[in-house]
Amino acid sequence: MSHEPARRLTEFKPDARFAWCVTGSGHMLEESLALALRLPRTDLFLSRAAEEVLPLYGWALERLRQHFRVVRDNSASGVPVGMLYHGLYHTVVIAPATSNTVAKCAFGISDTLPTNMYAQAGKQCIPGIVYACDTEPTVVTQAPDEWVELRPRAIELENVERLARFANTTLVRSLDGLEAALDERLASLDLAWTTSSS
Repeated sequence: MSHEPARRLTEFKPDARFAWCVTGSGHMLEESLALALRLPRTDLFLSRAAEEVLPLYGWALERLRQHFRVVRDNSASGVPVGMLYHGLYHTVVIAPATSNTVAKCAFGISDTLPTNMYAQAGKQCIPGIVYACDTEPTVVTQAPDEWVELRPRAIELENVERLARFANTTLVRSLDGLEAALDERLASLDLAWTTSSS
């Protein structure tokens, strides 16, 4: 049995894309998607929780598909993750990331499409950017119908710190931090922000 040579780590195709993963968080969801819309060549990877939450904020699948290629979490083995192995994605973004997603990523659990994308990207040294929602003692966030104040528990804050120490991971704690991390990644790829969607 003959095998083709394995693709070298971090060897991307010339038209490689951003893989933007959305979880079930509404925290800064609109603002995060606004940044995703400004990136060149970006595909959305949705968790099942994201599919439940996005319509509550006015983002039905039909609307998303007007701007992005959309990949849904509908396979038990995470089949879409295989696209990472072919150099199709140069960056994996999870924004916004629920405390549940952060905890799973921090402890190597990959049972959703976003956590599976993050884990497999890490194994291939593909840079990941994670915008964690619960990073301060008090977080004010927009629920579908009102603004609410949350008080993340110590365990959630500890998980953020744990994930921040991972190799090939940029953990951000604010929308400004997310934009700055994306700006830096674009510069490293010799790409620029765009006003048109992919």
